[in-house]
Amino acid sequence: MQVLDTLNNLPEVSSFDMVVVGAGGAGLGAALFAALDGAKVLLVERTAQVGGTTALSAGTTWVPGTSLGASVNPTDTLAEAARYLDNAIGDRTAPGLRQSFLDNGAATIDALAAQTEVKFRPYPKHPDYISDLGGSTLNGRALEPLPFDGRLLGPLFRLLRNPIPEFTVLGGMMVDRTDINHLLGMTGSMVSLRHSVRIIGRHFADRLRYPRGTRLVMGNALVARLLYSLSKQAQVTLALETSVERMGQGADGTVQSLVLRQGGVQRNVQVRGGVVMASGGFNRNPVRRSSYLPGAELGWCPGAPGHTGEAHGVAEAAGAHYGSGAMSPAFWAPVSLRKRADGSTAVFPHFVMDRAKPGMLTVNQAGQRFVNESTSYHLFGLAMQQAQTDGSRAVPAYLVCDAEALRKYGIGMVRPGGKGLAPFLADGYLTQADTLGALATALGIPPTALQATVERFNQLAGSGTDTDFQRGVTAYQRNIGDPAWSGGNPCLGPLAQAPFYAVRLYPGDIGAAMGFATDGNACALDAEGRPIGGLYAVGNDMHSIMGGVYTAPGITIGPGLVFARQAARHAVARARSGLGKT
Repeated sequence: MQVLDTLNNLPEVSSFDMVVVGAGGAGLGAALFAALDGAKVLLVERTAQVGGTTALSAGTTWVPGTSLGASVNPTDTLAEAARYLDNAIGDRTAPGLRQSFLDNGAATIDALAAQTEVKFRPYPKHPDYISDLGGSTLNGRALEPLPFDGRLLGPLFRLLRNPIPEFTVLGGMMVDRTDINHLLGMTGSMVSLRHSVRIIGRHFADRLRYPRGTRLVMGNALVARLLYSLSKQAQVTLALETSVERMGQGADGTVQSLVLRQGGVQRNVQVRGGVVMASGGFNRNPVRRSSYLPGAELGWCPGAPGHTGEAHGVAEAAGAHYGSGAMSPAFWAPVSLRKRADGSTAVFPHFVMDRAKPGMLTVNQAGQRFVNESTSYHLFGLAMQQAQTDGSRAVPAYLVCDAEALRKYGIGMVRPGGKGLAPFLADGYLTQADTLGALATALGIPPTALQATVERFNQLAGSGTDTDFQRGVTAYQRNIGDPAWSGGNPCLGPLAQAPFYAVRLYPGDIGAAMGFATDGNACALDAEGRPIGGLYAVGNDMHSIMGGVYTAPGITIGPGLVFARQAARHAVARARSGLGKT
């Protein structure tokens, strides 16, 4: 792979089989699949680093029907996966698109395993999010990338987008769920102690030579594996800090060229097979946010900085249009905010580590519960917005816990253990009080209301059944509770031990669900539903096949990789057939 130091190093007029716009997970995947097929590929990224939001994520990749999945769930079938998606999504998206994903998923994972360094493993228990629907499973469909040694990237390591700092420990050491379990259990298990000593020792050795740890996990590992695999492909060119100005089309409307810009440098690129849109969605575009995400502030979005949607206008000028019918135009999670020492704002998604655990609840500004705290983070974020619309004022909402819950699970950016609270209290991220009434007063909510809410919640916790919001009733919900909890419901435990704590929550959009309408080969469609020759959309630039429903972990990355392969195969075939010849 050639990395251009400047766009000046690209000939004034050049030609490629395929151009990919955006170097996140889906874009890297599209470039890699095309290169494996022998194509000459240009990968264009508007920022200085690759990985997009995938690099910041857990890297979970939802693909049913794989041999890896069968190793932990041999009875699962594609028919059951299709039934689950039908039940969850209905007519929000075309069933044929979902079927194309299912039909090509296993082949995508197999191709990566056989031809690249992109490797996955199944997690023993990783339920579909709406686990009470027919066709859902507890495991086998969600895969996670294997850890990767970042040192193998050599000078390319600097191009890899850093993880969210608050998701690391010890000054830049990445940890996944397995690592966290070992670290928390290192005093009680020799296996956990050995694992913990090994990764901590590796990290401190890394810091003698690198600005952060090189043992990469989760989404950082996935992106690193994609980048490392691409680095072995001589026919791939990567242009960083480069934007797309416009597309050139033939008389029949097919996309045949691109104009690229880097500062004052402009280049015209001829395209034989096609242009793949993989720019990550519109989430950081102020104009599109005001239209599609009203009331959701940009500062609540934890997505990567490159997702500006600037290239979307270029694709629209070529005839592409957004899909419709989604439950929501974005995927959501409750987030908390904190100013960093460098003046930037940390946006921390509350996925699974705290809100569903015993000894925690969430209230609106009236001091009342309004949501099942153990529901998926997407539904939690939607519930916050709905409550705001209904006049319940749940933005911000307050995640409240007692001292024991804080010690055992942490809360947001506050680590488990109950120590080191002073900085979080000093800057207002964490609010502490000796009584619930005093906590309510500090938060500006009615003290009697919060006290009554906690009293009612504690009664429900004692019974093990949440008759108010049905917390902890599904397999997914119980999975994100505390399996070691002594009560009858792993998601329910009282708030009893002072002092009490709270963190403010906001609905943060974690990715676009609305994108360009496509067919089963990821070909972008015009307003009449006809494929636009030579134009494709994948990842969050593609209208989600999930229809704005967050059905399972990894439902952005999984389809992103599968349709990246579909787009690459189709575009390379066009290039070889001469359909895209200019």
